[in-house]
Amino acid sequence: MLPLSDGLPARRFPVVTGALIAANIAVWVLYELPDLGSAVAQSSFYPCDVANSCDAPLPWVISWFTAMFMHGSWDHLLGNMLFLAIFGKNVEDAFGRLRYLAFYVAGGFAATALQTVMTLGFASDADARVPMLGASGAISAVLGAFLVLYPHARIKTLVLVFFVKIPAWAYLGGWFLYQLHEAHESLFAASADGSGVAFFAHVGGFVFGWIVARALLDAERIRPQPVPPHRSALRPFRTG
Repeated sequence: MLPLSDGLPARRFPVVTGALIAANIAVWVLYELPDLGSAVAQSSFYPCDVANSCDAPLPWVISWFTAMFMHGSWDHLLGNMLFLAIFGKNVEDAFGRLRYLAFYVAGGFAATALQTVMTLGFASDADARVPMLGASGAISAVLGAFLVLYPHARIKTLVLVFFVKIPAWAYLGGWFLYQLHEAHESLFAASADGSGVAFFAHVGGFVFGWIVARALLDAERIRPQPVPPHRSALRPFRTG
């Protein structure tokens, strides 16, 4: 279920979130589209490079960052940017721009780190040579932070042909449980997932985002905006 809105307008324009979206789109249009195969091979992250079992085009200390702005298809890009646009603006609003930017980049690193550990520890050598790319690890950190900051926000989404509003704790909690299940299946089940999705990166990013946001909120270093009370669609009868 793709989110359509969180019902929380930001208190100020989300400069960093907008810049991140623009950067991802620019990399896709200007760098990847002209020669997608070459771009993916050149600037993605390879877990095997961390173990010194392959020679990657870029050192892993650089490629973990460049891979955060790479995508494999229009669907991959637009799906990620949709989640970032909806949830990122409110996390940026609570964190402040510079702290949010640092958090986003660190979340991408944490996501890549967990996926790398699991791949090198439990997957095959061939799996370790598959390029990793995408902003979803960093965006997962944003989702984890949003769950801490706005658990009672109402996420508008389309279910079959109906628009419904789901509490953020249910929407994002369900999303995380699905990622955790698929991460387990993709590495440990006899029939691997095979979708090419780095689910442990999603898990790692989300957990990182939740922990950091929880710590900063408890320390009163970040300030979420008030969530308006949910208004029922049922209207009371007037008695006079």
